[in-house]
Amino acid sequence: MKHDISFMEAFRFWLKLGFISFGGPAGQIAIMHRELVEQKRWISEKRFLHALNYCMLLPGPEAQQLATYVGWLMHRSWGGIVAGTLFVLPSLFILIGLSWVYVAFGNVSWVAGLLYGIKPAVAAIVLQAVHRIGSKTLKSPRKVPLLWIVAVSSFVAIAILSVPFPWVVLAAALTGWLGSKLSPSQFVSGNAHASGSGAAAHQPCIIDDETPPPEHARFSKSRLSVVLMVGAVLWIGPMLVLISVHGWNGALTQMGWFFTKAALLTFGGAYAVLPYVYQGAVEQFSWLTGPQMIDGLALGETTPGPLIMVVAFVGFLGGWARQVLGPEALFLGAALAATVVTWFTFLPSFLFILAGGPVVESTHGKLHFTAPLTAITAAVVGVVASLGVFFIAHIAIKPGMDASLFARVDYVALAITSFAALALLRFKLGVITVILACALLGLAMQMLGLT
Repeated sequence: MKHDISFMEAFRFWLKLGFISFGGPAGQIAIMHRELVEQKRWISEKRFLHALNYCMLLPGPEAQQLATYVGWLMHRSWGGIVAGTLFVLPSLFILIGLSWVYVAFGNVSWVAGLLYGIKPAVAAIVLQAVHRIGSKTLKSPRKVPLLWIVAVSSFVAIAILSVPFPWVVLAAALTGWLGSKLSPSQFVSGNAHASGSGAAAHQPCIIDDETPPPEHARFSKSRLSVVLMVGAVLWIGPMLVLISVHGWNGALTQMGWFFTKAALLTFGGAYAVLPYVYQGAVEQFSWLTGPQMIDGLALGETTPGPLIMVVAFVGFLGGWARQVLGPEALFLGAALAATVVTWFTFLPSFLFILAGGPVVESTHGKLHFTAPLTAITAAVVGVVASLGVFFIAHIAIKPGMDASLFARVDYVALAITSFAALALLRFKLGVITVILACALLGLAMQMLGLT
């Protein structure tokens, strides 16, 4: 497949995308569709959705993987690496800066006021995620009762029984595999993603519907072996350096290992893996506190790039708290921790596309492969719902008060949550608009002394 898209032209586009990719995966995919399919016509609607469906089957941030996929399709491995990296890099630098402001000035009254309003907005965004994922996967309970059982069981497992997230994913996958044999009709779902383009007449694209795949996109055992070996070196090399400098129990080493595992469990997007990140970062390693985790998600929602970039905030606060480079280099140590976390979180995503893309392509549409992933998506609904309950519980109760439960209820925060949920679900306002409005509401409440 030959085309006239130069590498530098594509580089400029991916760099631009890294700075404008707001709105979560749905917004980011919409931006790429508008730019790549409708305006530049680099890739056809059918090929774009084909690539998106593959990315939805993989763990990891689907929008970032879609950018990697299209870059790989156009300009081989380096094209995919550049596209995927530039999708993440601006967000990393922005979050390092915001994280420093947070730890240095987080107690300033106006900053606290803004965060007071943003936290309820984040809770509402989580509720929106439950609705969005659930409406796509969980249809009528009469039609897909098994998927509803998976969703409810996952909620109970996470929210009440504190079952580790990986076990929830494994149980859902096994249920889907068995279900595909016993009741396959429950796991047949249309994975096509509407893009809002309607039924407009097809116009020729550089990579069109019938354009044959390039040679590098065809399965090859030798190419797969090379990519896997390079990926192994890129993971083992930094890990050995961390172990030699900080030891296996050092904070940076444990961050690298923990977020490697997290990267392999991100079926269903960032919201699905956040409970696992919370369990490890807050409860197991104490890199940050629960309220700080909510603050980090609030910051992550206001920056471009995939929401899973909240892990950079987790790494920064963990590096700052543990003083990984000593007390005299708090910022450098925290920035290094954020970079380490980002590296180990996103490295598998690149490998899934560069090595696994052709393999996944050969399994497209086969029920024995898609049914476990459908069941995992159903489990994600329950997992994200548990995350929403966790956020609302932390928002609704004022900390540090020696009073009755009713006296500790934060009615203002609950009112902002309701306002944000109504704006998102009923009036379909954008995420950034809602966050900014809630931030201003929080600041106003702070100035009026109502918080």
